[in-house]
Amino acid sequence: APHERAAAGIGWVPQERNIFKSLTVDENLSAVARPGAWTVSRAYEMFPRLGERKANMGNQLSGGEQQMLAVARALVLNPKLLLLDEPLEGLAPIIVEELLASIARVVRDEGMSAIIVEQNPRMILPITQRAVVLDRGAVVHEGASAQLMADRERLDRWLGVAKH
Repeated sequence: APHERAAAGIGWVPQERNIFKSLTVDENLSAVARPGAWTVSRAYEMFPRLGERKANMGNQLSGGEQQMLAVARALVLNPKLLLLDEPLEGLAPIIVEELLASIARVVRDEGMSAIIVEQNPRMILPITQRAVVLDRGAVVHEGASAQLMADRERLDRWLGVAKH
């Protein structure tokens, strides 16, 4: 249950962007905020688009803005671990860039632990330290992200993404 995840220190961003569509952006964040370093104001600094739309209802946001709100909601829970399920799926390229930069900042600069499930490894591997590749539920690679990025043959075989 969501309250059990929050109590366990886990901020979860599901693929379906669970936000409160009938609440404003500000209400979405304030409703779940827990004491800690990540405040609603800090979330607006991370996602300026949300600050510009804080009075808008969740259902008035674009898909990308809803995804930003979902990530911001997870952050204001002040979790120890951030779980992101397909955070870049179906988003416009400009939103992907913004969201990726924010995720990178949280993971690299803020030192938050994160598990990111993503179909686009070329975008996510550069911001991660470790990578685990699953094939039909079995682990086929576990190691440094940089090592996987440098191995074009494996990238192509497992993920179909190597540049030739």
